[in-house]
Amino acid sequence: MKKLLDIKYWIFDLDNTLYSGQTRVFSEVDKKMSAFISKKMNIDLFKAKEIQKKYFYEYGTTLSGLMKKDDIDPNEFLEFVHDIDISWLPKDLKLREELIKINEKKYIFTNGSLAHVENVTKQLGIDGLFDGVFDIVDAEFVPKPQADPYRKIIKKFDIEPTKSILIEDIAHNLEQAKNLGMKTCWLENDEAFAKKDADKPYIDYKIKNLPSFLQEINILKAA
Repeated sequence: MKKLLDIKYWIFDLDNTLYSGQTRVFSEVDKKMSAFISKKMNIDLFKAKEIQKKYFYEYGTTLSGLMKKDDIDPNEFLEFVHDIDISWLPKDLKLREELIKINEKKYIFTNGSLAHVENVTKQLGIDGLFDGVFDIVDAEFVPKPQADPYRKIIKKFDIEPTKSILIEDIAHNLEQAKNLGMKTCWLENDEAFAKKDADKPYIDYKIKNLPSFLQEINILKAA
């Protein structure tokens, strides 16, 4: 853990990372994806869900599949699926407190949209605490875990990979980060897709709770 005292760039995934997957926030996005496909393709929701998941597993995101296979306008898709009401999501005061204590650079790295980041961080009460956001538009719609967006975020924010850590809920999204020299941290969860590859050597740290992990680091810094 003491090795993390030298970290200068803290990079956080958004969905199911900055908030707990148990809150089911992303399930709201998931429903909107199915509804979008159902309407666009004039099919029932069951068939739409099948296509949605097939594209996700094959292309990294549902959007990538829709763009490649169905010529879908990505901006129209993102605007629709991220227009969700999460006013019920409680503030995370502990996460806010620990993020404020981190004086180093802090970034969000997501396959979602900037609007989704703004919505989620506002509801959590952690908006305004990050030095930048790298979203799917910045990635030119190429999603994690493909290598290109990792290189792009490094370039955009002039990040030194060897002084960085990426914290993610999807284990295999950490491989490219490790290849580029970053420290990697997997937020443990029971989602089958997310925990696949959780035993790989490219994962440096495994944690159960993000605010508690950050608190540990901040206590070590203060010692």
